Amino acid sequence: MSKLSLRTYTLLQTVTSVGLSAMAWAVTGVRPIWSGSEPSDRQRIYFANHTSHGDFILLSACLSEAERAKTHAIAAAEYWGKSRLRRFIAEDMLSSVLISRTWTSEAEHPISIMLSVLDQGHSLIIFPEGTRNTSDELLPFRSGLYNLSMARPDIELIPCWIENMSRVLPKGQFLPVPLLCRVVFGAPVAVAPGEERRAFLQRARAELLALNPRPDRDD
Repeated sequence: MSKLSLRTYTLLQTVTSVGLSAMAWAVTGVRPIWSGSEPSDRQRIYFANHTSHGDFILLSACLSEAERAKTHAIAAAEYWGKSRLRRFIAEDMLSSVLISRTWTSEAEHPISIMLSVLDQGHSLIIFPEGTRNTSDELLPFRSGLYNLSMARPDIELIPCWIENMSRVLPKGQFLPVPLLCRVVFGAPVAVAPGEERRAFLQRARAELLALNPRPDRDD
């Protein structure tokens, strides 16, 4: 890719990021709540509940412009890579990182791809449930969060509860519904010495679920 193309894509991503963040604030009045952590320019892995394609946009809108520029959401290649248009939107406009559940080579291994992004000094947004979930309860976490933490223990894992996004942008809809939303950022989570994978994932899931500001109702 030429230097001109690189500049063009950087400008496109910047304009898209600013535009979507402004739209997120206008439509949802999103209010970030820092409960146990603070805004920071340090490298992080944000992990969140996943109810809508708009989740990462809402979370990103709570970050500073500099942080948004180096924070990438992990997205499913099976959906976002289905067509040239979807891939263009995901990669070239939204700066997402596509991973496949049906990888066949080490170069396509989701952990390898995510580690390569982290090794460039960037941050990630991941959804450890592995799929969108519109129920009131979190699905069991997949092992990626544990594997990333074990491979890069110095990178903070920040739980983030995204409230109401399933009603702002329901599954199958493209036009957002104006509703107030909150994103609650919790205290960093880390693998304890000797802690097994299953125990860590259960604890991380509990930490995220505890951030739900209205656990008995989601409207």
